[in-house]
Order: sequence, then C-alpha cells, then structure tokens
Amino acid sequence: MSTLTGLNSKQRLAAEVCAVTRMLEEMNILQYSGHIAVRVPGQDALMIQRRTDSRAELAPERILTVDFDGKVIDGDGKPPSETAIHIETMRARPDVQASLHSHMDLAIAFTMMEGVQLLPMRARATRWASGIPTHPDPSHIKYAQQGKELAATLGPHHVALMRAHGLLLVAESLPALISDAVHFEENAQAQMQVLNAGAKPKPLTPQEIEQILKLEDRPHHIAKMWNYYVRKGQAAGTVAKEWNLLEG
Repeated sequence: MSTLTGLNSKQRLAAEVCAVTRMLEEMNILQYSGHIAVRVPGQDALMIQRRTDSRAELAPERILTVDFDGKVIDGDGKPPSETAIHIETMRARPDVQASLHSHMDLAIAFTMMEGVQLLPMRARATRWASGIPTHPDPSHIKYAQQGKELAATLGPHHVALMRAHGLLLVAESLPALISDAVHFEENAQAQMQVLNAGAKPKPLTPQEIEQILKLEDRPHHIAKMWNYYVRKGQAAGTVAKEWNLLEG
C-alpha cells in the first residue's frame, strides 16, 4: 500500500494496527478483548497494542514493540497476556506478517458442534481451501509452549479455530488481514445460515476452487477492501484522517 507521508515505516505500521483494530471492533469481530499484531521488518519483533487500552480508541503513539522473547523494547506498558500467540506464530511462519486473535462468536460456535466442520462455502473462502483446523486447548494461550502448540495446529494454513475460545488468522499484511477477517466471518455466517435452514452444507468443490483461483487477483481485491473500509472508517470517525492510510 502507500507510504505514510512524513512518517517512518514503524509509525505507518502502528497507524495500521490502530486502524484495523478499530475497524474490526466496529464490526464486532474484535470486542473488549482480542488483538492484532504486525511483524517489524528486519527484526525478531512485533507491534501490538497495550494490554489495557480499549480496542475502540487505540492511538499509534501507544502501540508497543515487543521482541520474540516477550520483552517490550519500545513503548510504555504491558502487552496482552496472550502475546505468545503472535510471537510463536511469526517465529514458526516467516511468511506471516500480520495476525489476528479474535473471540468471534461464529468461530467459537463451530468448535462446539459435534461432527460439523467449518468449510469453504463462499467464493472468497478459497483462502481456506487447505483446511481450517481446530486447536484443542480452550484456555488462554499465555505461555510460549502453548503458543508453539497453537502454531503447530495452524501449520501451513491461514486460520485455526481455538476450541471454545476463538480463532487465529494470519496474512501477509494488515490490509490483507482485515480483508480476510471480513471474508472469514461472511463464510462462517453463510454455513451457519445453511445449517439453520436445516440443509446440508454444499462447500466449494476442488474444481470450483481451482477455477476461482485462476481468475483471482488477491492484491487488487485487498486494495479494494482497504480503500472501502478505511474510507468508511474515516467517514464514521473510527479512523483518523491524519493517519494518511490511503493514496491520493
């Protein structure tokens, strides 16, 4: 995406963390808890919000930088108790640049139904064609070993459910993360609507997934979604215009 005029890359990332968090809170994908992290380029470190800050009111100057040992190396305050989720995921997956831990109600519901698996139903759900595993530990993921076990459950996939707890979703950037979070909830809602109608879910077939992927332009779609949600957030006052998160 665009560079942030007058600010360095870390300030840009901090503003994106705040914007994505605020927008997902507005959508009820994040509530009073849950968090987003982004990898700091060139460092074994990530940026994340302070433990006590409201998800609806994050400010870039309050974002923390935390190394992969869990130590705050820039900023004042404590990170979330479950920061190990993000640290161990990024340690295990160099391709992951941004991660979301959310207590999305729909995600939790699919971990509490016997014999029902969340499947790729809608066209944008090809992102999860490789699988949506469920991590068996329902407790808070506070310790490094727990984080490593969750990262192992995630494996090469782009999302993992957490039994009776929530989800971990990963992407290549913060704009990609919000796009995927929106589509993940849409897909889960679609399957739940099918189940509520008493029908058998009919997921995308491998052939349909292949057909969709041949025509998909992920960078363009992410840019489109980013433009839409940032502008919507600016109009509502959720995203500060002075963060300059859009080109032009």
